[in-house]
Amino acid sequence: MKVVKTIQEVRAQVQEWRKEGLTVGLVPTMGYLHEGHQSLIRKSVSENDRTVVSVFVNPIQFGPNEDLEAYPRDLNRDMKAVEEAGGDLIFHPEPSEMYPGHFTSFIDTTETTELLCGAVRPIHFRGVCTVVGKLFNIVLPDKAYFGQKDAQQLATIRRFVRDLNFPVEIVACPIVREEDGLAKSSRNTYLNPQERQAALILSKSLKLGKAAIEQGERSAQRIIDIIRQNLQTEPLARVDYVEVVDFENIQRVETIQGETLVAIAVYIGKTRLIDNFIIKG
Repeated sequence: MKVVKTIQEVRAQVQEWRKEGLTVGLVPTMGYLHEGHQSLIRKSVSENDRTVVSVFVNPIQFGPNEDLEAYPRDLNRDMKAVEEAGGDLIFHPEPSEMYPGHFTSFIDTTETTELLCGAVRPIHFRGVCTVVGKLFNIVLPDKAYFGQKDAQQLATIRRFVRDLNFPVEIVACPIVREEDGLAKSSRNTYLNPQERQAALILSKSLKLGKAAIEQGERSAQRIIDIIRQNLQTEPLARVDYVEVVDFENIQRVETIQGETLVAIAVYIGKTRLIDNFIIKG
């Protein structure tokens, strides 16, 4: 496993692999890797001959009052995590390598980014789609791997790949959780012990909503009410949103049918956490 910092180095390595007839998987990350990221890497390793992991805190997906400078970074930790999971190459560029000079070209999306996180982070998905599109063009992978925890991101990337004819298969991977149910996230490191305990309200509230659906409830508003009411029992929790949307288009539904995403965002103290589940049928 090796680390490279330039686009030229990545392309040279991938070209060598292609000459050998090898398949290539890509796992885009912002680093500070945890078991959730490792599950994506392992999935790629199981389905491809070689796996590239990008470690890049993407500045253009952060708003002016967001946590770009505070976002956790630890390349040595990331190298160990990638090696443990079987990855072959880390692409760790500087921002100037990804966005040289007077950078003015972006991948923008509509519909899938109007609600949920897109409603409160207006430039976020433009930044995500642009960097992911660049990584696709740099690595030219056969498959790319994304976690369901960022479900809106997953749906949006699937959409632009389809709309713009990127020749890559998008592979969705399930949420990885702590033993107590908290979804794995780099932002969990921001939580103090009291907040870490309070954060369990997210998964507990989603479980109540999911149980109601499994018992036959099909009213989206009723599911929203069940989840929101339980979230509000935690004094440290401040609800950003509770939404029920169709997973393909990320648009609100009144009745749960087909592939439906139930998604929440909640502030625990100053830390904004997201979680979700998907119901099929």
